[in-house]
Amino acid sequence: MDYTDVYGVTSKGEQELRGSVTTISPPEVELLVRLDGVLTLAQIRQGMSAAALETFDDMLRMLVFKNLAAVVHPDSFAASLQFQFSAMALTRANAEADACTASLKNSSYYVRIAHKRALHLPRAPGQRLSAIVVDDDPLLASFLSQYLIFEGFDVRIAGSRAEVVAEFRKPPRPDLVLLDVMLPDADGFDILLRIRAHPALKDVPVIMLTAKATRESVLKGLAGGANGYVTKPVEIDALLEAVRTVVGQQ
Repeated sequence: MDYTDVYGVTSKGEQELRGSVTTISPPEVELLVRLDGVLTLAQIRQGMSAAALETFDDMLRMLVFKNLAAVVHPDSFAASLQFQFSAMALTRANAEADACTASLKNSSYYVRIAHKRALHLPRAPGQRLSAIVVDDDPLLASFLSQYLIFEGFDVRIAGSRAEVVAEFRKPPRPDLVLLDVMLPDADGFDILLRIRAHPALKDVPVIMLTAKATRESVLKGLAGGANGYVTKPVEIDALLEAVRTVVGQQ
């Protein structure tokens, strides 16, 4: 493999990244975010951990086999990184994003990503789903809540760190979290980290719902274990499709 090659995302890859629901894995999405036709493979690899480098080449070929990425020069490959969530994994993701500044600084990179839920918890007949909407905009939070209610959810709202803590302590355990990134006294990525580290909450589907649409933010959300990443302004149909996907309703 020639590490001086530069790779770009194909039109099919763009559809997977920007469509309402993607059919590829979170690691594959993460690599597609990196491949923008600017950096060489060597530059992309430069900020990666040793564990990521071990699987880089094989997974790169896998994505090109799916025609999601293409080499700007000779051959075509594509790649995927697999992060098992931990505080260290999120730290690595931040470092890698910094190392790829030239590739990740596009401030208008909008995505709507959702991944199907692997774990389906048993539910009593007629039992409604539970959701927590974390957003400091009360009008938007109320707007989102109404749509979730129509989808069969009982909804709780939290707009600050104290409210987030209080709502997560209340029963029932949520089946879905819509999580804003920018809160007045908290960071959504930190909240995501804490959810994934909590024994009782680690499998709860989380959709990041935010105006932070940089590639770096997408990488942080995916590395942090988000099931979906939807950028504002919200297209409600796309959001609800993502919701149905991550909770296993389609």
